[in-house]
Amino acid sequence: MRRRLYFVLPDVASAEQTLHDLLLARIKVSHIHCLARRDLPMGELPEANFLQKTDFVHGAGTGIALGGALGIAAGVLLVTFPPGGALPIGTVLITSLVGAAFGAWAATMVATSVPNSRLAMFEQRIADGKVLMMVDVPFTRAREISDLVHARHPEAMMGGIEPTIPSFP
Repeated sequence: MRRRLYFVLPDVASAEQTLHDLLLARIKVSHIHCLARRDLPMGELPEANFLQKTDFVHGAGTGIALGGALGIAAGVLLVTFPPGGALPIGTVLITSLVGAAFGAWAATMVATSVPNSRLAMFEQRIADGKVLMMVDVPFTRAREISDLVHARHPEAMMGGIEPTIPSFP
């Protein structure tokens, strides 16, 4: 299990030095993600990916839930009031799956253009030219890594700890 640590750094140079310190602490570069203004050159910093920048994952979950629920309701209505003849109860399963798939598709289409809602508290700092560094660390090393960053980089502001992170982004 991993935890995500958020650090706000004043500039790219400070973020690059923090990156080097994290690498020396044996944090893989694939577990470090940085986000800054679009016009700010990131240098060697590992940039946050699509799933971390947008609300894609949240949108997909919401779409599946709402689409599935509406699909179940539509299936129950079709079975209760069949349009032509009697429909099997499996119709509810089919309509719920189709509703979930459609809901996921529609919601993710919208979510790809929306910034990640978990990062809303950092938007102003990023707009001011600061760099957000997200570090995924093993649960047992969260305190150690947080203390390391604060000891070596007093300019880094702790942005919080996410209790658990998804496995794939």
